[in-house]
Amino acid sequence: MSSPSSSDGERPPSPVEARRIVVTHRLPLRAEPNPDAPHGFDFSLDTDALPLQLSRGLPRPVVFVGALPSAAVSIPASEELAADLLERFSCSPVFLGTGLHKDFYDGFCKHYLWPMLHYLLPLGPFSGGGGGGLNFKAELYRAYLTANTQYADRVYELLNPDEDLVFIHDYHLWALPTILRHKSPRARIGFFLHSPFPSSELFRAIPVREELLRALLNADLVGFHTYDYARHFLSACCRLLGVNSHTRHGYIGIDYFGRVVVVKILSVGVDMSQLRGVLSSPETAAKAKEIAKKFAGRKVLLGVDDIDMFKGIDLKLSAMEKLLESQKELRGQVVLVQINNPARSPGRDIDTVRAEVKAMRDRINGRFSLLGYDPIVMIDDPLTMHEKLAFYSSADICIVTAVRDGLNRIPYIYTACRQEGPLASGAPGAPRESAIVLSEFVGCSPSLSGAVRVNPWNVDDVADGMNSALMLDERDRQMRQEKHYKYVITHDIAYWGQSLDQDLQRASEHHASMNILSVGLAMNFRIVVLGPNFQKLSPGDINPSYHRTGNRLILLDYDGTVMPEGLITRYPSQELIRVLNELCSDPKNTVFVVSGRGKDELAGWLAPCERLGISAEHGYFTRWSRDSPWESPNLVIGLDWKNLVEPVMKHYTDVTDGSYIEAKETALVWHYEEADPDFGSCQAKDLQDHLLSVLAKEPVCVKSGHKIVEVNPQDVGKGIAVRNLIATMGARGSLPDFILCVGDDRSDEDMFAAISKPSSNFAFPESAEIFACTLGNKPSLAKYYLEDSDDVLKMLKGLMDSSRPGGALQTQVFEDPFE
Repeated sequence: MSSPSSSDGERPPSPVEARRIVVTHRLPLRAEPNPDAPHGFDFSLDTDALPLQLSRGLPRPVVFVGALPSAAVSIPASEELAADLLERFSCSPVFLGTGLHKDFYDGFCKHYLWPMLHYLLPLGPFSGGGGGGLNFKAELYRAYLTANTQYADRVYELLNPDEDLVFIHDYHLWALPTILRHKSPRARIGFFLHSPFPSSELFRAIPVREELLRALLNADLVGFHTYDYARHFLSACCRLLGVNSHTRHGYIGIDYFGRVVVVKILSVGVDMSQLRGVLSSPETAAKAKEIAKKFAGRKVLLGVDDIDMFKGIDLKLSAMEKLLESQKELRGQVVLVQINNPARSPGRDIDTVRAEVKAMRDRINGRFSLLGYDPIVMIDDPLTMHEKLAFYSSADICIVTAVRDGLNRIPYIYTACRQEGPLASGAPGAPRESAIVLSEFVGCSPSLSGAVRVNPWNVDDVADGMNSALMLDERDRQMRQEKHYKYVITHDIAYWGQSLDQDLQRASEHHASMNILSVGLAMNFRIVVLGPNFQKLSPGDINPSYHRTGNRLILLDYDGTVMPEGLITRYPSQELIRVLNELCSDPKNTVFVVSGRGKDELAGWLAPCERLGISAEHGYFTRWSRDSPWESPNLVIGLDWKNLVEPVMKHYTDVTDGSYIEAKETALVWHYEEADPDFGSCQAKDLQDHLLSVLAKEPVCVKSGHKIVEVNPQDVGKGIAVRNLIATMGARGSLPDFILCVGDDRSDEDMFAAISKPSSNFAFPESAEIFACTLGNKPSLAKYYLEDSDDVLKMLKGLMDSSRPGGALQTQVFEDPFE
């Protein structure tokens, strides 16, 4: 772990204007072979490229970082070419080379990570083009990290961390946030995943699952197309990393080592300005007329898909066959035009899909063809943008049957073309109409509420959806088109870019003033953000104060503080007993364990500590030593409310595996630390809401803590207990001039508040030394933190050693667990 950082790797900020750095797998460039050109290629801007579209709506200037086009990927590293492309096209190339690119892209990305994200488990042989199957291969993952490191190097060369915003796109660059954060802790990083995020049960099958999750959490903003994908990500973070999320003001946030990582949900729209330019051209109008003439008198269903196993082309064809079987009157009246886009990368699986759908086409056409009529028209040749938009404009129905898809804008493009394209009939300004049959597993599905949603795995359901779309009357088709078009034009790609930019600015606006610790190595790297006055407690902070004071109060929480989490036994170790006894033997010390646990439990566990004080059940029961009697406040507390609470908690225990009830004398606690993390958290929130309603008129508090929901009397709490302890010490003439208070959860915040604000019952001496210390770097009223229970024990041992006669004043830093 490094020391707190106030600068970005000692690198002076760049004086250039703030930029948006868009990082994608490939640059938005075309590379045409030319033996006479430098490096053998002529480069030009590819105006149809997705990275260029994704930059719409971003403030200028925008710089693109990515690999060279596939034709030119073998070009060796050349700073001369890099400078030329940056000057001419604002493109900064990453020179991967043929071998690394093959292992990185064809190997790990396309034949491991991409199938996994699309729910394809490595349960058997897989005919991937890489020939390696779906099994995880460490050498391909190393190539993936090497490639991501080269992207990070290029971004870092351009980066002004205080001003620039970095937008990283898609799974090819999943590791980039961690690598870039390591180079530039203050970098302002957004990451958008354009692929599905699978359920946590599937994601946990990835051997490097924690590294990949931490990589996304090293960004300031993580974006997804749908809430389902975001939900799976949040569930994976909770189950695999123990990191929880919250919602505030409409935003989802993840508290992660002092930062809030914003989770954004917004589907990518279409580039309306580009579409309008193509739709208004004579070439598009001419092609639309040609299509209308060819299919005159017939309803046209349109499918446009990449050739891959997840687009569901075979399911679409099967549904068309089922439709023609069941609805004989549609034979000769309905045509499915299937446009197959070229595959993005070669592979045996691609060849298999292509051969399968062609065989299905031939079989179905063989069954249902009539003179001058084929029910399925399949187009495999590449189409120009004019030709493709002409088909969109002319189709009566658009059908998408992908079984898993993230970025799929086909329905948006279809809607825009039906509204603004060269229609074969209809007066200008007349209401436009459309119908969409849409897989429920596609990223844009939640946005298009007028679509006929289908389960693509159910061929009968898809066939019924096709028939329903064909049977829609004109007014219904017009209303659906109007509704969809309003969404498409208000949520175009410029809107998406503006929204992403604004949210990333908001998520990272305090980076310049952050107090940062860098923690961990390689892909386990992360930053810890501290408050302006929040610091790790060291012997140099506490030991001098401990030595110069003569009336000390030490307050220690039990579970999670002096006792580590996750132990089956709750009995303290012999070492902890020895340290507590030695601290208690110093006449200048008053040592208390302040816990929510029951008094009998604590008395049994801590029986070897004769002089140790115990405050049990959040302070309702207190004793000053093992042989002194238990005291309780002069409160008249009825416990009739337990009769209301216990049946409710019992019901939630019965339906939540791993949960249990702890019955104390004055409180009831529902524990769910051994339950499923997601389900337990959900049940806890529901239980708390239920209890708040049931107990609205009772003099009790319903509180949530670390994996618990607790009900106890209103006038009982750790803060009140601590105030009473200090007041009693003051009444005895020994008001403390040194207070150390250590705790790890929400209930301990009450103690921190109590020692930071003097009560009407007492006032600390002006010279009083106050040390409020929480465990872990997190929002807290405490000024100090320690990492874990081991750190607490080391600190107490340091105080114990310095308490001994002639003990040395220890000022070295506590051992860093990350070094």
